Formats: sequence, structure tokens, C-alpha cells
Amino acid sequence: MAAAGGFRTVEPLEYYRRFLKENCRPDGRELGEFRTTTVNVGSITTADGSALVKLGNTTVICGIKAEFAAPPADCSNKGYIVPNVDLPPLCSPRFRPGPPGEEAQAASQFMADVIENSQVVRKEDLCIVDGKLAWVLYCDVICLDYDGNLLDACMCAFLAALKNVQLPAVRINEETGLAEVNLKEKSPLTVRKEPVAVSFVLFDSLVIVDPTTEEEDLATGTVTIVTDENGELCSVHKPGGSALTEAKLQDCISRAKTRHKEVKKLLDKLIKSAEAT
Repeated sequence: MAAAGGFRTVEPLEYYRRFLKENCRPDGRELGEFRTTTVNVGSITTADGSALVKLGNTTVICGIKAEFAAPPADCSNKGYIVPNVDLPPLCSPRFRPGPPGEEAQAASQFMADVIENSQVVRKEDLCIVDGKLAWVLYCDVICLDYDGNLLDACMCAFLAALKNVQLPAVRINEETGLAEVNLKEKSPLTVRKEPVAVSFVLFDSLVIVDPTTEEEDLATGTVTIVTDENGELCSVHKPGGSALTEAKLQDCISRAKTRHKEVKKLLDKLIKSAEAT
């Protein structure tokens, strides 16, 4: 056992390749097998919507806070969605205190792109009074434990939190011109699309799903496919690394669509049980 541990430390790539030849990984999973996924909603009582997602050891929590804002000058009938991913030192020794690092910024931008491309929430639905008042949804995703595949966990937590959002009724008092909020009368947000991210890493000629941190560090490239409930592509995110053949890309897209059905089933069941309580 000690010898195997030493070999893994000195020659991690060769150690991995020995497992890959047998079509499995050091953690016992097959190459196309996902880690156990668990989701809880309503974890943060002070948020308007929240969700906690565990993907193996990777753990993220998303809290959504709705606030008032003036609509954009060029789109008087729209609101805003502002995603932000935080990777504190608490979640992994690779992160340092201070302003957001490169990976956190890249994850926030990835989420912003998916929100825009998928139209998960129409910004028109966030308008309260045309030209006067709109909702801005601050979507903060904090990583509590980092063990690879951050983007999948972030998107899953974001989608589950969106489905958990309850917005209060708002009306404008004609006499004062001020907004009046009725906290006793709340309604769910209209989630129009359900984008789910599925990440893969490339090892030589092999494609592996749901990578751990160690697998991401050793891999020659990564790709994240985002599909919606209709099987339509929302995003293909490939930040450099080795090339992916068209056949392999199609295989990844196909597997992403299958995974979407599993995640959707899990979220639907969860939201249904949350509404029943």
C-alpha cells in the first residue's frame, strides 16, 4: 500500500494510466461514471432562493438575493442576473485570500454566458414597472469543498436555487411613487430553461466524465457541454488543451444529454417534495 502511495506521488500520470488501461479509475469509478450527486434546497433562510450541491467531495452552495434596481437605460423592460463564484481558501489550499482569482473569475463568466445563451430566466420577467423598477438577482455561489468539476456543481446549485426562489408581490403607490412590498404574497420565479453542465477531461485518447481535482491536473484538456431539457446545446466550453475530434465531441454531447435527464429527474423530485412541505 505504501509502495503504491509512493508511486502515485512520484509518477502520478503513470499511476493513472495503469488504471485507465483497465477501464477504471483509482477511486473505483468507470470512465463514464459520475460521482454521487446530492442536492438540498432552501438551505439559507435569509436568501430568496438557495441550494446546496455535493458532487462527490466537491460541495457548493448558491444563495440568490433579489433587490430593486432601475432597469437598464437601453432596455426599460428588463432586470438583471448577476452571478458570482467565490473560491475561498477554506475550500482548498490552492486558493489564497484576497480578490477573486483567475479560476473564480472564469467560473463567474462561464455562468454569465450560459445564463445569457440559454435564457434560463427572461430578463423581461424581472421587470416590475417598465422604465421604473426591476429585480436584480444576485446569485452568489460559494465553494465549500473543492475536488474538481466546479462548473457542473455551480450550474446545478444555481438552477436548483433558481427553482427555489420566491419573489414578493410589489406595487407602486401612486401617491408617493414608492414601491410597496407584500411579503405575505410570494410567487415562484419563472424558470424557462434548465441548463445542465457536464464536464469531461481528456487523457491521451480517452474521455473521462466528472473529473476530480487530481484528474483535472493530470489531464491534457477539459471540455464542458451545457444542454437544456430539449436536448439543445447552450454552450461548449473548451479552455485550451489538446484537440477534440468531431466524433469525440459528438460522444460528449450525447452523454451530456443523458446526464441532463438524470439531473432534471433529481431536481424535479426535490422541488416537488420541497413544495409539499
